[in-house]
Amino acid sequence: MTSTNEIHAVIEEQAAAIRAGDADAVVARYAPEIVAFTLAPPLAHDAAEMRDPDNLRGWFAGFDGPVDYEVRDLRATVGGELAFAHSLNRMSALPAGHDEPFTLWFRSTVCLRRHDGRWLIAHQHQSTPFHMDGTFAAALDLEP
Repeated sequence: MTSTNEIHAVIEEQAAAIRAGDADAVVARYAPEIVAFTLAPPLAHDAAEMRDPDNLRGWFAGFDGPVDYEVRDLRATVGGELAFAHSLNRMSALPAGHDEPFTLWFRSTVCLRRHDGRWLIAHQHQSTPFHMDGTFAAALDLEP
């Protein structure tokens, strides 16, 4: 398997673990020094927060049923022991206590490094665009 294929496999494993609600599997691919800029506040999440599966379990508990998660247009570039990948991702779920599910497309960039022969996620950045028309509202209605 080429390094690019390995990176694709890591990203797809993460998506499958999210769909399965498997917090332990999600955090297992995080590097010891991971930093993440996710869709949820605060502005940055440190390694202790990201690597704690109980934090992710709490997030999963905020939904009635599973979280559907799709990775689309994934591109990866590998150079030695470092790699980065970017994609458009879709998340769909039913928030606890709500009648209607939501679907959100967002951008994702992931940086990985080899650690003991395995690719681990060292940096994760997710974002949604916002309207530059003066409203500054998140553009949650976009689809690829």
